[in-house]
Amino acid sequence: MTEMHWCPAWQLRSEILAGKRTAESVTRQLLERIRARDGAIHSFITLADDLAIEEARAVDAGLAAGEAPGPLAGVPVTIKDQFFTKGLRTTGGSRTLEHHVPVEDSIYAARIRAAGGVILGKTNTPEFGMYWRTVGYVAPECRNPWDLSRTAGGSSGGAAAALASGFGPLAIGSDAGGSIRLPSAQCGVFGLLPSRGRVPRHGGFGSTLFFSAIGPMARDVRDAATLLQVIAGPMEGDPLCRRDAPPDYLATLEEGIAGVRAAWWHNTVAEGFADPEVVATVRAAANRVTEAGARLAPREVVLETDGIDEAWKVLDFVDRQANLGEALMQDPEKREQLTPYARSRFDWAAGVSGTEYSRALLRRAQIIRHLEDVFADTDLLLAPTIGIVSPVVDPTDLTLRIPALVSYTLPVNMAGYCAASVPCGFVHGLPVGLQIIGRPNEEALVLRAARQFEKMLGWAARHPETAMS
Repeated sequence: MTEMHWCPAWQLRSEILAGKRTAESVTRQLLERIRARDGAIHSFITLADDLAIEEARAVDAGLAAGEAPGPLAGVPVTIKDQFFTKGLRTTGGSRTLEHHVPVEDSIYAARIRAAGGVILGKTNTPEFGMYWRTVGYVAPECRNPWDLSRTAGGSSGGAAAALASGFGPLAIGSDAGGSIRLPSAQCGVFGLLPSRGRVPRHGGFGSTLFFSAIGPMARDVRDAATLLQVIAGPMEGDPLCRRDAPPDYLATLEEGIAGVRAAWWHNTVAEGFADPEVVATVRAAANRVTEAGARLAPREVVLETDGIDEAWKVLDFVDRQANLGEALMQDPEKREQLTPYARSRFDWAAGVSGTEYSRALLRRAQIIRHLEDVFADTDLLLAPTIGIVSPVVDPTDLTLRIPALVSYTLPVNMAGYCAASVPCGFVHGLPVGLQIIGRPNEEALVLRAARQFEKMLGWAARHPETAMS
């Protein structure tokens, strides 16, 4: 039998509804496991503790009274510490908000609670999600469960590390340049970037006008599809979200991808810094798409991504400066409390001219049109999520930016497309990820493809030694 902490969310829910477990017992066991094992990993900033127990008891009481179970009935969920949770500390990973306790839920927390989910705690994040390592001044740096000398990635590193460590089956992350997909690949879990506007934005710190998307992370594709169904859908208070209702992701999950057109993305920009063994491992996994009945184009796709990194930097950094940095940097006390990477990004953004911002907008429009042309002949692009294994932590450097880390992910955010990172193998004993890229609002197809790879590759059976001892 599968140990409880490795059970997928759908199985836990089924057993809770069948009376084999209670929501309270599941929550208590996971809280105990986190307290016993997270000391070396630091995947959490705040545990919900008594609040989580109360929520679990309320779910059990509702089920006993005959209430209709929600899609997450009794299932523990973690939320990245950028997003508000009523009555539970939300710091944004920033010392300037170290004692901040929201008086309202973000839309994600509210929808998870309404679906019967139990919020287990707030996962570690760099300050306002602004760094590729999950490191800041509120909590110790989050380490990779597969190798504690390495980063768990960022900025949803705490969410990914918690999943890989068996600290819960479901997590909410966010992604403006790779922040769901990169740590998912680095920690060997599944992560989905929804397309622009598919999930509304509400109740958090650090989102950007064009790029930030909130999405599910899990060890199981069905679980991720369920969580996406819960958090997706229009919201009156977000003028940038889609107004149409999302499709039923679970209804089509097992339909397969027979006849779907797939192509391999040959990233020429990444050739100089990608690890050939990582690329070869991911390519071998991608080639198996034909086993699921998809058609893999014999000709590789080369995307025109020159200048994307610089344009993304302008748009992302300036938006963060506008909604966070300007006020913080004008307050001498708060400025002093910021991490070096946050200060340096805000300082840089303050010097960007309107001309530079306009050029970045044009580059964004160009990559959107380019991808539209590419996807006229294909349905899915396949590529590495990241061309290297997770880097070793250098605790002396908190400003370094590595474009190599995001060469495969930034173009997706720039265009507003959706993508998933699927665990697909190991290199040097560390997990690597296959990225599946789809058109806007085609999360259902990406999930169907991910489900086929899940069945072929069987990634859920392997766990880091730190989580097994």
